[in-house]
Amino acid sequence: MKSKTEILYELMLRKGYPEAFAKLICMEMNTDFTAERMISYIAGGKHRLEDVADEMVAIKEFRDRLVNKHISEHAQASINLLYRDINE
Repeated sequence: MKSKTEILYELMLRKGYPEAFAKLICMEMNTDFTAERMISYIAGGKHRLEDVADEMVAIKEFRDRLVNKHISEHAQASINLLYRDINE
């Protein structure tokens, strides 16, 4: 079974993107979440290299915001438990 990153790489080559560029994008889109989002973008049509790079950055920024949100939520839950234990 192929990983999402491998599927993305093959799709980019089929769409005519340079091999070196496809490898670079796939190195950055190395999780199922990020690769799937890029697959959806690439499957939508042929895009300029600059637009693909911009989309890669946007996907990474979105992923980073989600990670930070989850970290903050976990930290807040831990603080709430601490306060609850102190007040009991």
